[in-house]
Amino acid sequence: MSEETFIEKIYAAFFRQEFPADLALVVVWLAASIAAIYLPILNQTPVLVVFALPVVLFIPGYCLIAALFPKNDDIDLIERIALSIGLSIAIIPLIGLGLNFTPWGIRLDAIVISVTIFTWLLVLVAHYRRAILPPEERFSMPFSEIASTIREGVFPDRSSPVDRLLSVILVLAILIAITTTIYVIASPKESEHFSEFYLLGEKGMAADYPDLIVTGQNYPMFVGVGNHEYRNMSYTIETWTSLTEFDNVTNSTTIIAMDPLDHLSLTLAHNETRVIPYNLSLKKTGYNRVEFLLFNETVPGPEVSGEDRINASYHDLHLWITIL
Repeated sequence: MSEETFIEKIYAAFFRQEFPADLALVVVWLAASIAAIYLPILNQTPVLVVFALPVVLFIPGYCLIAALFPKNDDIDLIERIALSIGLSIAIIPLIGLGLNFTPWGIRLDAIVISVTIFTWLLVLVAHYRRAILPPEERFSMPFSEIASTIREGVFPDRSSPVDRLLSVILVLAILIAITTTIYVIASPKESEHFSEFYLLGEKGMAADYPDLIVTGQNYPMFVGVGNHEYRNMSYTIETWTSLTEFDNVTNSTTIIAMDPLDHLSLTLAHNETRVIPYNLSLKKTGYNRVEFLLFNETVPGPEVSGEDRINASYHDLHLWITIL
């Protein structure tokens, strides 16, 4: 097949053929689910569950099956529905696993974007594969026959009492699984409450921290704060220079002097993380450590200093330095 013929087929598929009703419904449903996730009026109501649940349990698998089996007689409707549910349950965790190895991590925005792109790509592939088939061979979702087809597939007229009993058990198991999923989505269990606090070097990595300091020069780095406290949090970051001395007898470090350098206040919503550019600059010598203290809403007064102030902080980090 030449490149021109292939381009002509793509053009004919997407500009001369009617878009299938089931795939159009998928696109509309995805858009509605994104709106339910991000619109403040909807994301605190059961509407979120109604639109998001099919995206998790059915739609990705359905689009994959539609792309793999574009013909009407490839598989029957019951098999399409069953495979759609099973593949969706497998696809969503695999997307999450892949995101875990990316800089974005397993976060809501990353999952929504990934699932949406994955599903829309499959929709385009499925539409193209159907469009190049003769009209009589293309799969078309029989919306009016779905209920009767499922009933006949699960409870056939000539089934034995044992088969009917097993079918009832299967239906109950599916209903219990769906109900449990809805409950978990609607009432998620809160995990551990914590705040992140970390330092990054000039390149945004956990390396290459400034250690040899020339007074008066700026040393760029980054300070990161992440809120996982399940509520809005007001933080204060303080930077102190200190002179410490290590006692080999007691195996402990003593702070001899500690002077304020900078401070910053910020407010973060739950699950919000902010990485703040910071220029480390010292104006005088006589120090060997820089302290970074994070306070959550309660900041002690100036009378609290030294080791007591470090102990009063929510998190503390430090850099060992040599001033040239």
